[in-house]
Parts: sequence; C-alpha cells; structure tokens
Amino acid sequence: MEKSHRGVFDHPILGYGFRPFFLLGALYTTISLLIWGGFYFGYVTPPVFLLDPVSWHAHEMIFGYTLAIVSGFLLTAVANWTDSPPTQKIHLFGLCLLWLAGRIVMNFDLGLPDSFILICEGAFIPALAISIAIPLFKDWNKRNFIFLVLLSILFACDMTFIILKERISLYIAVMVIVTMISLIGGRIIPSFTVDALELRGEKADEIDQGKLDVLALISLAAVALVLLFAQQEKNALAITAFVSAIIHALRLRHYHTRRILNDPMVWILHVGYSWVILGLFLLGGSALGFLPFSVALHAFTSGAIGSMTLGMMCRVALGHTGRSKIATRMTTLSFVLVQCAALMRVFGFVIAPDYSIEWVIISAVLWASAFTLYIIGYAPMLSKPALDE
Repeated sequence: MEKSHRGVFDHPILGYGFRPFFLLGALYTTISLLIWGGFYFGYVTPPVFLLDPVSWHAHEMIFGYTLAIVSGFLLTAVANWTDSPPTQKIHLFGLCLLWLAGRIVMNFDLGLPDSFILICEGAFIPALAISIAIPLFKDWNKRNFIFLVLLSILFACDMTFIILKERISLYIAVMVIVTMISLIGGRIIPSFTVDALELRGEKADEIDQGKLDVLALISLAAVALVLLFAQQEKNALAITAFVSAIIHALRLRHYHTRRILNDPMVWILHVGYSWVILGLFLLGGSALGFLPFSVALHAFTSGAIGSMTLGMMCRVALGHTGRSKIATRMTTLSFVLVQCAALMRVFGFVIAPDYSIEWVIISAVLWASAFTLYIIGYAPMLSKPALDE
C-alpha cells in the first residue's frame, strides 16, 4: 500500500483564498486597532510607525485589513465564477508572503530606501490581479473584468500615497472599496435575502434593478472624481453625494430588509449597505459644512466596510467549509460589536466632541473585540478541512 505524503503546502489553510486571508485580516485588524487605541492612551509612541500615526492607521486599514479580505473573497469567488481550480498551495502562500512583506515595510521604520518600500508594498496588488485575471480571461468572464479595473485604481492610490504622502489617495481608495460593496452588494444581498426567506417558507421575489445598479456605480464614480479633481467645489461634491445616496436608497427598497431582521447572517449585509447610504448623506452634509469630513469617512470605513467584510467573512467561511450559514451567539455578538464601534466612531464626535479621544479608544476596543470573537470562532474551521471533504 502506497503511503501518502502531505507537504506543508497541502495544509487545508492553503486550499482556498478565503482561508489564510480572512484569518490574516482578522488578526491584523485586531492588533492594529489595539495599537491605535494604545496610541491614544499614550502607551504607543509615534516612532514605532513608518508613517505618522493617523496616516498609518488610515493606510493599513485600507491596504492591510480591507485588502486582505477583498483578496480572500475575490480569489474564492473567481474560482466559482469561472468554474476553475482555486488559487491554492504554493501560489496562495506566495500571495500571503507578498501581503505580509507590505505590512512589514509599512509598519516599521527599518531605514529602508523609499524605492525598496515601494517595491515591497507595490508587489501584492499586481500579483493578486494577475492571479484572478488568468481564470477570468480564460473563461472570458467579461461581467467581472470590472474588478481588475478597481484593483488597478487601488494600486495607483497605494503607490501615489507612498510617493506623495497625500491622504486624498486614501480617500479615493475608500471610494473604490465602497464601489466594490455597492457592486457586490447589489448582486448578493437580494439573492441571499430571497434564499433565506424561501428557506423558511416565505414567498419572496428578487426584483431586477439593472438600470439602478449601473446608476449606482456611475454615481460613486462621480463622487470619487469630484473628490479627486474638484475638492474645493463643495456644492458639486454635495450634489453628487446626495444623488448617489438617493440612488442607493432606491435600490434598497426592494431588498426585503424589514423581513430579514431576525437573521443575523443576512441583516449584517443589509446594515453594511445601509452604512453606504448614510455615508453618502453625511459626505454631502460635510461638503456643505454641517459635519466634519471624518464623520462621513468613518461611516464608510467603520460602518460599511466593517459590517460588509465581517458579514462576508463569516458567510463565506461557513459555506465553503460545509457548514450551515447560521449565526451563532458569538457571531451575532461580533456583528453587534462592530455596529457599536461604528456608531461611536461616527457619531461620538458629533454628540460629545470634548470626548473625541475616548470615543476613538472605546471604538477601537469594540472593533478589536468583534474580530477577536471571529478569530476564536472561525480560526478552527479555516485551518481544518471542510466537513464535506
């Protein structure tokens, strides 16, 4: 009888993109937010960072945490979209190493030349794009070529920020991620909602909103273009933001939101999408001078990105490891904690601006607690074979 040999690259965690990247993202955001809170407490001093603390926090939450989750999702989804073998084993391990290399050079001032930092941080997104482009082009999956465009814009934002150190690049990157949420959310939220309702015996229909779906993406592109090229045109920014908010709200009215509020695995996605709408309204308000820009920014990041990424991290992990997509109490608690973190980060400053530091610290602790629960609950299933294997 021939003895089978399993190498290090045959470990289950390297079997699908969501496995290592969801775990790395959860670990990274937990540690990063505790460091961020520690900075506000006075326990962490700025010299530990390559960048100033605010820029470090903003950059790493986008290109560290969020990009890790986006990578895990896209690597997994593309295999399903194209019915092709998933990126795995040594290929997937190499992508993880590139992501880690970027985190090392962007976190610590190691005295490295700027060109070396640029190469280390800049290697990951092109490698990721190539990894998903090959099966997309081979299958000629035109519908999803847009993700290659969005990844290219993210790459340009990352490189521009590192070279120029101007935060406008990070703001555009946030809008790119929001566009991904709008695009993916418009596909999966109605579908998952109808499936959940029908599973419990309720009749529900998925309404085709093709024109609104396109308008939603165009409106977000308009907001990003105004932010990039006409920052001083406050009225233009307000108008584009309000119009985009209305378009996104019109889409939501057919998503059966009120009927699904007792299913955490689905309502977390509705909440994430709703944060996009709220963020756009707040962005319009900030353009008119009613609110600080940071309020709208954190509605997009803490609210929309936090909710949607955590929701998909749980759903994809359960579905692709052969488990029922039912939220445990721990999972539901993590969803609630993320909402509390977002609400405090967005509205704390408005309600009690004198306690802004305290709001940041509490929000960071709540966020880190939510993702600690994710690690405790999901790390075992991410690192073991699927139940149906």
